[in-house]
Amino acid sequence: MVEAGERGATRIADRVVAKIASQAAREALRAGAATAPDAALTDAAAARPNAVAAVRGGVARVRVAVELGYPSDIGAQCGAVRRHVVERVGELTGMEVPEVAVTVERLHVPRWEHPEQRAHRGRDRVR
Repeated sequence: MVEAGERGATRIADRVVAKIASQAAREALRAGAATAPDAALTDAAAARPNAVAAVRGGVARVRVAVELGYPSDIGAQCGAVRRHVVERVGELTGMEVPEVAVTVERLHVPRWEHPEQRAHRGRDRVR
């Protein structure tokens, strides 16, 4: 029988951890959009979190760039992304994740319309 230290170890690449983090951020944003429908987050925006990870000795440090709907509680959304990334990366890789930096790259603001434009919009489509 070979001792554990002599068998080797599994190394998880940085890009794999980054993909897991990106998916976790997407999950957190979609869950947040479901609970806050007023936010102008589109499915396209939730599908775009970009993550970068640096793995050293069983510890992963992650940076995630997201797009958020506005108006919304930006701090709460970033906190939810951070917590979910820590949880999912830890579950799936067994790594410690002491640092998740969340960057907001873009805010999606709903297009403003004058109330009269809104009233006419429905009538123009009737045949």
